[in-house]
Amino acid sequence: MSKIAVCGVSGRMGQRLAHLTLEAQDLQLVGGTEHAGHASIGADIGQVIGAPQLGIEVVDSLRSPAADADVVIAFTTPEATLKDAAICAEMGVPMVVGTTGFTEEQLRDFKASVSALPCVFASNFSTAMNVLFKLVQDAASILGDDYDVEILEMHHHFKVDAPSGSAITLGEKAAAGLGRDFKDVVKNGREGLVGQREKMEIGMHALRAGDIAGVHKVFYGAPGEYIELGHTATSRDAFALGALRAARFVAGAEARLYSMGDVLGIE
Repeated sequence: MSKIAVCGVSGRMGQRLAHLTLEAQDLQLVGGTEHAGHASIGADIGQVIGAPQLGIEVVDSLRSPAADADVVIAFTTPEATLKDAAICAEMGVPMVVGTTGFTEEQLRDFKASVSALPCVFASNFSTAMNVLFKLVQDAASILGDDYDVEILEMHHHFKVDAPSGSAITLGEKAAAGLGRDFKDVVKNGREGLVGQREKMEIGMHALRAGDIAGVHKVFYGAPGEYIELGHTATSRDAFALGALRAARFVAGAEARLYSMGDVLGIE
């Protein structure tokens, strides 16, 4: 039985993580956090997520939940995740982290904080999405430079970062398959007289509308044809179930940074 603490437990992902942890026979929910001043602080987690009373209050510091947890799961903001990673590093608690939107400096700091921990860090925890990551790299390697690469991602209007972390990973995988440096070739959107498309660029486009859980498409196009690889999430459960799979994995893992590919055995 692995004991789980959820950061940002009243958020959309946090609630699903808590619900699915409660439903799992081999997992136990032992705590949940929110940022200081949040309306749910002091409330019973069950009340917050629409479940029966659990006798566990939402708190504004990870220290108490982490003391009882085997794994801490964080799908929050870069700033909050950096604070929580420091606490987990101090207390030696493994982590599963799905936070996106880190700056380069924040990402370096985060990786330094968790360097002595078992930590699964991924831009997307969906099992099928991680299969797509591999397929995208393989397809790029096979198709080569004769095919243009364009990436489209769609999310709900609450999402604060663009492009999504998963779209960036898709771009990195395509670039790796083509032997390119993604940062040098990515083209984020187009406007005005941009001229003819450069052969080596990888286009990136973000849509925000309604309550779309997540759609990602990668197009490889050449004269006379194109191939489309894609993934559609119909609910956040795809990500939450993957995160819990990662939590089971990391609870008994050696200290290092893991990807979801490691969890699935495809890297």
